[in-house]
Amino acid sequence: MTSRFRAAALVAASLALPLSACADPSEAEPETAADAPSGPWSFTDGSGEEVALDETPTRIIAHGAAARALMSFGIRPVAIYADESVETDPNLRDLDLDGIEILGEEWGKIDVEKAASLRPDLIVADWWPAEEAHSGVEEGVEAKSKKIAELAPMVGATQGDSILTLAETYEDLAESLGADVDDPAIAADKERFEEVRAEFEEVATSRDDLSVYAMSPYEDQVYVANPEYAPELLDFIAWGLDLKAPDSPDADFPYWETLSMENADKYQPDLILWDDRDDLDNVGELNADYGRTQPTWFSVKAAEAGAVASWPAFWLHTYGDYATQLEELTDAIRDADGAVGD
Repeated sequence: MTSRFRAAALVAASLALPLSACADPSEAEPETAADAPSGPWSFTDGSGEEVALDETPTRIIAHGAAARALMSFGIRPVAIYADESVETDPNLRDLDLDGIEILGEEWGKIDVEKAASLRPDLIVADWWPAEEAHSGVEEGVEAKSKKIAELAPMVGATQGDSILTLAETYEDLAESLGADVDDPAIAADKERFEEVRAEFEEVATSRDDLSVYAMSPYEDQVYVANPEYAPELLDFIAWGLDLKAPDSPDADFPYWETLSMENADKYQPDLILWDDRDDLDNVGELNADYGRTQPTWFSVKAAEAGAVASWPAFWLHTYGDYATQLEELTDAIRDADGAVGD
């Protein structure tokens, strides 16, 4: 994956958000891990390829984000590789990782030798359509780390057009691996999500006066998200939010349009969705701090007015986390001033 995306969207040092306000995964996990069914197993990967094995996999290595999804259904991988420290990774920081090997805590670097010693029979990681690669084997990952894909079949949900679809796909994968997806705790998370989604849709469709952009300000540039490659943003749009796309996404990596600070005011939304991986609870403080270091940022009227809300960029993988984030965003949309960007 290009350094631009990692710098703007997944850099550990600057874009790691806590999940202190999210649903407690311990409440969503069944008390016991799933028992894998015996016999042949198959699953259709996010790439569209079907993977078929003679026996259901039990020794699973997972990327951090996929690990959170699997563990929410009681599937515990034997090992995890993360894009940053497991203490700060948004998908791992509040999970019980006791007994799980950690194969990497930096994007692009995986201890493949240790991974091989664990004799995995499946590797689980998101599929990224724009890169045609799973997390961990994208462009930019060191060559020796990419060899993890040679140890076992690799499958995962696609970072495509919906986080809800992604969560449902991981539910299907977990069920195929033996999870009881009807566990009461899991059912409660899904039920809560549907209730919150209905409220979001009601509020968002009532705010036709409100324009919204998703942004990731970083160092001396502003990255304006292209919803086409952000499934959570596509969900918000499908559920009624007037969330705009940038005019000129970067040709070499269309997840964003990159703006210099001199052009930070190209777009004037009423509400900014701020990439919240730096600090979920303090996007207002982040906005203010960024404006002090980059005063041109306040040429964006919404930034100057503090009209910012959390954008749970790219990390959502479970019904419980999604419900919490959607609930908070609903409140922000309801309370937003539709004249800020005028």
